Amino acid sequence: MFRTALTFLALLVGTVVFGGLVLLAKLFGVRKAPDSVYEKAPRWWAAWLLRAAGVKVVLHGDDGLAARAPRVYIANHVSWFDIPAMIEALPHYGFVAKRELEQIPLFGAAAREVGVIYIDRENRKAAFGAYEDAARKIREGNPVLVYPEGTRGHEYALRPFKKGPFVLAIGSGAPIVPVVIHGTIAVNPRGEFRASPGTVHVHLLEPIPTAGLTYDDRNTLADQVRERMAACLRTQYGVDSASASPDLAESRSRAVIAPTSA
Repeated sequence: MFRTALTFLALLVGTVVFGGLVLLAKLFGVRKAPDSVYEKAPRWWAAWLLRAAGVKVVLHGDDGLAARAPRVYIANHVSWFDIPAMIEALPHYGFVAKRELEQIPLFGAAAREVGVIYIDRENRKAAFGAYEDAARKIREGNPVLVYPEGTRGHEYALRPFKKGPFVLAIGSGAPIVPVVIHGTIAVNPRGEFRASPGTVHVHLLEPIPTAGLTYDDRNTLADQVRERMAACLRTQYGVDSASASPDLAESRSRAVIAPTSA
């Protein structure tokens, strides 16, 4: 209980302090640049929160993270703690997140300034417009992270992937880096208001090129990425994604809208 209270307090204080710092930087005209406050503040926020929760992040694989090459990171999503864990693991990238997050006071505006791209999942035209904006930023050298399952799951077995992230990757021409996150359920399971110390493993898998692909290749690309992530979960953690029920996963996605990235 103490750890949960400490983590919640750290979340509130960290969001006010680091989010406020970002908004002040914008107010005073600080330019966005590599290693500016717009990049550092999210890392400070994530580190602050992870330390409060007693969470250690272990990165497996590299993929030339320091090179700032265009990339689309595709990750599984099982916990709210996936977000700070990924910020800790990757030095600089933006999120594609659902529009509801933008309505959170202070957090929504600060997140937008540090590179979060919001999409309206109920408006197909607006969503693809946001993906076009994200594709442009990727081509300019700004990596982006997307959770293709759309919302958090209750278990590590992969659920059906939405196709938008793969349209984004094809449109950008950037390689997809499949990412497997494991350990965050023990830290903070979906539907439970608690935080526990633990170790989170982030696996960066072999990139999959998208150059030369077209819109018609989106399903094949999604299957290829999902298969690579499923293989990692199976070999590293004994998780069988084939056993997950697509119908159950799909009904959960429609029934619950959680405050997480899209």
